[in-house]
Amino acid sequence: MSLYIEQIRQLVALQHVDDGIHAVQVEMESAPKEVETLQKRFNSQDAQRNWILDKLQHLQEQQKRLDADIQDDESRLNNSKNKLMQVENDREYQAMIREMDSMERQNQTREEERMALQEERSLQESNLRSVEETWNELKAELESQQENLEKRIAESRAKLDALEAQRAEVSALISPPVLNRYEFIRNRLRHPVIVPVEAGICSGCHIAIPPQVFIDLQRGSHIMSCPNCQRLMYWAHDYQDPDAPKPEPKADDKAE
Repeated sequence: MSLYIEQIRQLVALQHVDDGIHAVQVEMESAPKEVETLQKRFNSQDAQRNWILDKLQHLQEQQKRLDADIQDDESRLNNSKNKLMQVENDREYQAMIREMDSMERQNQTREEERMALQEERSLQESNLRSVEETWNELKAELESQQENLEKRIAESRAKLDALEAQRAEVSALISPPVLNRYEFIRNRLRHPVIVPVEAGICSGCHIAIPPQVFIDLQRGSHIMSCPNCQRLMYWAHDYQDPDAPKPEPKADDKAE
């Protein structure tokens, strides 16, 4: 095996470890954000639920006052009917009749208001049932995610520690100049650092490299960087990653 191929093999092995580290870091960043996003959804649903509960409490208080007023009106109306039998002259009789008509109209208005309140209360109770169904689901999911968050973070940290130890072992096999170049790029560019080139296309930036650069890359004399994204690159046909998935054999190959 040539020195060039050996260096590529070592760098790809290091990249595999860094792939794992990158995945764990993404998990550690995304887990709290997932809980935060769910918390915001729950807070919004909770605010809507509280608004409906406040509305229902206000409607209930209004209905209590209205029921008390209607009861008072009915009591006054009954008293007026009893007094009507004791009226001694027509003038007082007509005055009592007008007063009773006024109380009956007021009582009718309050009855209509009570019906409207009952309809509004039924509507809000229906809204509450709908909102509380989602509220309960979000509450249970949020509590579950909050309980699992610490566990997920602890597991991720354990994975990260193991990967960092593995990275130290793999890095020790790479010559310092090559490793320094890899680390320089890793600290300045987005993941990954070393990528294959196939059909003249860099798989890191997905841009075609110049023809002469591709020719030099195929010669495999030294490690090269992509002119576009500055990542380290290697010719895909020159080095096959042993961890890459193997292509399925064709039907003709099976027949042979």
